[in-house]
Amino acid sequence: MTAIDILAEHTDFSRQKIKQIMQKGAVWLTQGQSTRRIRRASKKLRTGQTLHLYYDAHILQQTDFSAHLIADEGDYSVWFKPSGMLSQGSKYGDHGAIYRWAETHLQPQRNAFLVHRLDKATSGLIIIAHSKNAAAALSKMFSERAIDKYYKALVEGIPQSPITINEPLENKKAITKILSIETINHTEHSLLDIQILTGRKHQIRQHLSHIGHPIIGDRLYGNAKSDSIDLCLTAYKIIFMSPFDKQEKHYELESEFYPSLL
Repeated sequence: MTAIDILAEHTDFSRQKIKQIMQKGAVWLTQGQSTRRIRRASKKLRTGQTLHLYYDAHILQQTDFSAHLIADEGDYSVWFKPSGMLSQGSKYGDHGAIYRWAETHLQPQRNAFLVHRLDKATSGLIIIAHSKNAAAALSKMFSERAIDKYYKALVEGIPQSPITINEPLENKKAITKILSIETINHTEHSLLDIQILTGRKHQIRQHLSHIGHPIIGDRLYGNAKSDSIDLCLTAYKIIFMSPFDKQEKHYELESEFYPSLL
């Protein structure tokens, strides 16, 4: 039997609905110790395999966000991920994730592998690998801090001078450097140029809140309310030595992508 035959027999969904659910990444197949998504309704099943369907109407109905291609380098591509778009999916689907967007919108189409992440609320540059070898090489570089990452953050107040914040997070070393400060005319806000030397969860958000300058729109560590604007944090620049052609790569967003009060 095929996957759609089994699911049509054991659920109340129509065959067309099942196809949509499969395309959005909510159906999985287990064989032995291996579990992976399957999207092809005509996939033939064998004895001993287990089929899983995870249904969450809210997740499946979420609107897709549009990512912007910055560079296609063959082995990998660089994208602008908007605020609100996920870096990775869940068992309930991955149609709204950046790697799935890359997989379905690049020409020619290729597999896509996530090698680092941005918070859902954070916008900016993200690298997607297009082979297992490329993913392994880039993931290793991220884990070894061989890729320089820079952010723009619009914050409350105006720090007196550039500083390095060396405040452990969850008992782990965490270092954030404020490289420059640009005041926003006629406001008590400032735009910070930031480099992170470690990669802890919500590192920039926690560190800036710790020094009394939380990011505007931060509902978790700042003063933003539920109806406030989106988090004003953007990963705007990435620099590294490519493991593929041994050339320095420099990707940087134009100022129009920087966080703004507008």
